[in-house]
Amino acid sequence: MAAPTFALNHMVAPQMPLGAFFKLGKTLGITQFEIRNDLSDNAILDGTTPGQVRELAIAEGVEIISINALQRFNEWTPAREEEARSLATYAAACGARALVLVPVNDGSGKLEGERQGNLRVALKGLKPILEQAGIIGLVEPLGFQICSLRSKKEAVDAIQAINGADRFKLVHDTFHHVLAGEPDVFPAMTGLVHISGVDDQEVSVDDMRDPHRVMVTGGDRLANVAQIRALLAQGYAGPFSFEPFSPAVHATADVVGLVQGSMDFVREKL
Repeated sequence: MAAPTFALNHMVAPQMPLGAFFKLGKTLGITQFEIRNDLSDNAILDGTTPGQVRELAIAEGVEIISINALQRFNEWTPAREEEARSLATYAAACGARALVLVPVNDGSGKLEGERQGNLRVALKGLKPILEQAGIIGLVEPLGFQICSLRSKKEAVDAIQAINGADRFKLVHDTFHHVLAGEPDVFPAMTGLVHISGVDDQEVSVDDMRDPHRVMVTGGDRLANVAQIRALLAQGYAGPFSFEPFSPAVHATADVVGLVQGSMDFVREKL
């Protein structure tokens, strides 16, 4: 079995300036990164231009694998289309390979038939925008019960229905995979894997939320190692990107130690 290739989402250290974040990863042997458009006082929201982001990446010899994310992508409106064009343009200009697409997650748009129709409309609208920018759209189903797109299979069916397999891939998120309770994985359709663990032994699966998401340790309840093993065994060869949302992770004084510990744990258990 091939060894996993690790990447870092800026959520590992959201307070760290982008250049310093790239340097942090390089000390760990990591050269692939996800940048975000939801971090105040940091690139992208602080006005950092895509050209500046590209220059930072080139200077450090690293690769930007995605911008995370176009929110509510499956609620396709003129405003969403404009937002998609702006983010896709930014992604292409900064050298990012892909744009993560996050579905509506507020309890709306969930009805049978409605959600599938909305998804296909959005994918059809996004396809020419992504083609023009020369980037991939990474569809990320969320496992939360209120989400309008929980199922990876439903996402794959919609992508295939619009002949979009050359422009759209899945994000397999190990946290959301467990919350959704969907056993199947789709390695051939997967373009990115997000990994994080939940160590809290008290919280029920249905009550797990982003703040519970830490690095992957021996206390992990999400079976990250088993998910990673299954994806690798079935031919997935893309990056596994750490995406912890826990305030405890963000507050740590030893990010390098946390990430190194997680990488070592996963490699040992594989």
